[in-house]
Amino acid sequence: MPIINESFLTTSLITQISAVAVWLSLVFGVSEILHRFNQDPELVRKVVHIGTGNVLLIAWWLHIPTWICISAGVIFSAIALASHNINILSMLNDVGRKTYGVFYYALSITILVTVLWEHHPQYAVIGVMVMSWGDGMAALIGKRFGKHTFIHLGNKRSLEGSFAMFVTSLIVIISILGIANGFRLKDIGIAIPIAAIAALLEAFSPGGTDNLSVPLSSAGLSYILQSLL
Repeated sequence: MPIINESFLTTSLITQISAVAVWLSLVFGVSEILHRFNQDPELVRKVVHIGTGNVLLIAWWLHIPTWICISAGVIFSAIALASHNINILSMLNDVGRKTYGVFYYALSITILVTVLWEHHPQYAVIGVMVMSWGDGMAALIGKRFGKHTFIHLGNKRSLEGSFAMFVTSLIVIISILGIANGFRLKDIGIAIPIAAIAALLEAFSPGGTDNLSVPLSSAGLSYILQSLL
């Protein structure tokens, strides 16, 4: 049985955590600068939304242990829930609406890493990246170019934003499956229905619940369809 040096494991763990900490510092640093310079609150929010989602991609790349991912998810969820009431993350609460969306986002990450990280981390990454990049691009493109709008349960959406969500989700799913398994033509057939469902859930889930429904469904369907095919 090979002997692994304990100091090497400690150093590796410190390096992994440090890399994530540096990335998060950059994300929140940029968002705070934008916030202080009175940039569009939706832009600030989506910088954080996309940036924090990329943490899971970094964690996958660095092979960060499951227990660390779960612990971070629990802490993030607690901070997000507290921020809803005492405004810890002020740059996330300046968009004219107050929902539990940030908490749902953190909760979905926690659920996915708990269930999938040990043996199927690629599907957890798909779920979170579809939400972070897909929803982020839907909001930004929809606000900038959205001309065909509709309202569902008080949420204003646009066809342009939903299309951006679909395309971005499609690219994310194909890319992550390609990294995990090698690029295969059948992955396009898997990605299309998942991206379409993600776009529909993003458009019609009420009160920020898309931050829960989109990542969980994207991850779950990716796993099921990959297993079936």
